[in-house]
Amino acid sequence: MCASANKIIGFTIPMFHPGKRSYVAFSALDPAEGVMKRVRYYVSNNVSEKEQIKRAQLLMKELLAKLSAGWNPFANPETNRGYHLIKDVMENYVKYIEKSLRKKSYENYKSRVKVMKEYIESTSIPIRCVYQIDEAFMNDFLDWLVLDREVSPRTRNNYRLWLSSFADYLVKRKYIATNPVPNIDNMKEDKKRRQPLTKEMLERLSAITKEEDPYFHLACMMMYYTFIRPTEMSYIKIGDISIKEQTIKVSAEHSKNKKDGYVALHDALIKEMIALGTFNCPSNYYLFSKKFRPSERRAGADQYNKTFAKFRKKLKWKSEYVFYSLKDSGIRDLANAEGIVIARDQARHSDISVTNRYLEGKEKVHEEAKHFKGEL
Repeated sequence: MCASANKIIGFTIPMFHPGKRSYVAFSALDPAEGVMKRVRYYVSNNVSEKEQIKRAQLLMKELLAKLSAGWNPFANPETNRGYHLIKDVMENYVKYIEKSLRKKSYENYKSRVKVMKEYIESTSIPIRCVYQIDEAFMNDFLDWLVLDREVSPRTRNNYRLWLSSFADYLVKRKYIATNPVPNIDNMKEDKKRRQPLTKEMLERLSAITKEEDPYFHLACMMMYYTFIRPTEMSYIKIGDISIKEQTIKVSAEHSKNKKDGYVALHDALIKEMIALGTFNCPSNYYLFSKKFRPSERRAGADQYNKTFAKFRKKLKWKSEYVFYSLKDSGIRDLANAEGIVIARDQARHSDISVTNRYLEGKEKVHEEAKHFKGEL
């Protein structure tokens, strides 16, 4: 619990450990990570054993008194309020805007808080305390909106504006020291940030990932052939895959449009999964857990973009090529091979106009999407 630094309960009694380097040690809760960590205070060895014991006893007494009073060695006394749980701060924020904003604005801001919670839950190591809302967090959240939720540059910039007002709320209540948003630029609204990969680029990416990281290679193939979003991919379990029907189920609970969906499973994907022994794993295992290997523990969706960035650096590609570029490329290639309607349904788009944007740059499953000749 980290309601505040001076309310944190969670420590062990300080104990003296004599030896070549004598010390007093105890464990305390690190509010940022939510785990107990060991702390040591060394006692001088340049005094007699009797004096060491005397000093250790005084130190243990002092430490126990401080810990009992709420002191925590991992909390900065100047930013104690920063150790409030982010979920509690968000709940208070929603209550505040409900009373201070018009209904339409309140509903808008409340929905953005909900999206931020979704982002936090999607990360490998979700933040816990409000001080962790810094410039890096804000940037990562805005990137996630563009790359994973596919929002437009204008929507992304509107979120940035909201983040600034949310940060002002945190600053005025001493949760954080400064508003980090002014350091974050708006995105040009007439510019598409990411770009699809050419045939040659797909071939290079395929070769290097297959050789150096075959499990990430499978994740790249999954994005290219199925168009399943990274957050949705992070929730797919082995049991969601039907070899007989050659489909993957995307549950409403985790899909962007909040509807159950089925996408075609390409021949190449099945062959790759068989080669990696994917179907030897229990049905309750997540398909892409840590390091993209099947496991019973889910991994955050942020690992896709981070791993792609490492390969992008090796391939010396520009920053507009991201993991999501594989989806752009796949939709383009499927539409060219089998038609835009098939590409629309495979991508689970509500309208062909949405699919057209990609071509510029129980839903039906088409047999053609399972067998078309791709480039990855």
